[in-house]
Amino acid sequence: MTSENTTNTATLALFDLDHTLLDVDSDYLWGEYIVKHGLVDEAQYRTANQRFYEQYIAGTLDPVEYNEFVSAFLTTLPMDRLHALREDYIKYEIEPHMRPKAVKAIREHLAQGHEVVIISATNDFIVSEIAQRFGIDSANVLATPLEVKDNRYTGKLADKPNFQEGKLYHLQKWLDRRKQAGVSFSKTYAYSDSKNDLPLLEWADVPVCISPDDTLHAHALAHHWAVEDWAI
Repeated sequence: MTSENTTNTATLALFDLDHTLLDVDSDYLWGEYIVKHGLVDEAQYRTANQRFYEQYIAGTLDPVEYNEFVSAFLTTLPMDRLHALREDYIKYEIEPHMRPKAVKAIREHLAQGHEVVIISATNDFIVSEIAQRFGIDSANVLATPLEVKDNRYTGKLADKPNFQEGKLYHLQKWLDRRKQAGVSFSKTYAYSDSKNDLPLLEWADVPVCISPDDTLHAHALAHHWAVEDWAI
């Protein structure tokens, strides 16, 4: 057994982002934002963005193809311009959709000394900054990693998409880092709205389904999982 002097045991709370902490899909809304501001060809981009979103809802999305589509725009501008756009986007398009019950749940976990992680299939360019609005540092953000070289996005992924079973892949890497830092977890919570997160919810000790889709709702009822309505 590891000595208590070197290992601290804690509780972990994992929160999905889109339609869980937020009342919208931040990835889809980013696409709408750059269309609205004339940064991409409207007809072409909106058609593709809608197709990918429908595939996500249906559970048929190719996450590599989708994230390379999203990342293609990021390659066209320098980082400081992208950061300015992101700040404007979050202020006007995301902050109004932060669910009050989500903010409350995160605060309650933090108040109990729990470690809170936001774990999202959306890319890290978007998620890392939204997480700050919920009081979560980038070290506790797990998202689809986009490749950056020479301070520019390349249009490629830096690792596997953080989607479906991919969330467990990235979570395990994060848990390994925490273990190396002397932290292990004796109890885990996971919050999500989507059937795409069934692997994550099944992994957790306490799965909580937030305004779930029909498939997840049925699964939750069959397995006696908690179901909560956070919609605003």
